[in-house]
Amino acid sequence: MTTQAYLEHVAIRVRDLAWHIRFFEAVFGWRVRQVDGDGADPKQVWIGGMQLIAAADFDGARGHADHVGIRCGDVAAAIAAAHAFSEVTTDPRGSHWLKLPDGFVVELLPAGPEAPAVYSTL
Repeated sequence: MTTQAYLEHVAIRVRDLAWHIRFFEAVFGWRVRQVDGDGADPKQVWIGGMQLIAAADFDGARGHADHVGIRCGDVAAAIAAAHAFSEVTTDPRGSHWLKLPDGFVVELLPAGPEAPAVYSTL
């Protein structure tokens, strides 16, 4: 049986929720689409295809997925925007692999005809 399916979101725990919101807004133009808790100090937010869970005592990823791939229209511009955040480093796998402060890794991929249509609405 063949079914169309897509990943709705990936949930990650982060120490600094506000920093991650600013990152995904600045680099990908995503906007918060849902907030759980007080808007000034939320427990978690959904932004683009990410669910960011506030965890001030989080000490880094354990038993986590290796990375998340994000397709974007201009990979070079996204890389430049990401490096405007001094906490972002380049992962050893290549310049289009970005390591965020809590150890979460984002792989940037060019958008194209092979990209699922759902990504154009995020």
